[in-house]
Amino acid sequence: MPKITEAKIAILATDGFEQVELTEPLDKLRAAGATVHVVSPKGGEITGWDQDHWDKKIPVDKELSQVRTADYDALVLPGGQINPDVLRADPKVVSFVREFFNSKKPLAAICHAPWLLIEADVVRGRDVTSYKSIRTDVVNAGGNWQDTEVVVHQALITSRNPGDLPAFIAKIIEEVEEGRHEDRKVA
Repeated sequence: MPKITEAKIAILATDGFEQVELTEPLDKLRAAGATVHVVSPKGGEITGWDQDHWDKKIPVDKELSQVRTADYDALVLPGGQINPDVLRADPKVVSFVREFFNSKKPLAAICHAPWLLIEADVVRGRDVTSYKSIRTDVVNAGGNWQDTEVVVHQALITSRNPGDLPAFIAKIIEEVEEGRHEDRKVA
């Protein structure tokens, strides 16, 4: 079980991520002492979406093709409507998310990011939350949707929206320090 100060965490995103859902976990997890990499299918920079407009560019630390599940202790998926919708159409991203889930390490998704969990077929039979507009998607994928700020099911961490970020980040840290959940059934 790594301490957060010894942990390596990947944040997987592309253009159109909800800005605060990437920047706040990035800043807070780094401030807690974790090594955090922004990972994307493309190199260079990715551009955030701030409520109703394009905003900050964030440097990509690693391209998805350069990383493996074994490189990280946790995976964080920020939301926004554009980011997870684009990512779920990429078979390599979906495969990486499923593989990470099957590693039994903490996997965290906020807002619309559970679309990636649905595409990776990892919500079936599990307690999850999401942005309210994709509730039906979660339920149709077999998830047990709950309307609460953070839901944890064997190190699968989900939250609804930016207002839930403090609880979401706190649970990521807690679950990283707990380590793998060997009793979690693979997808």
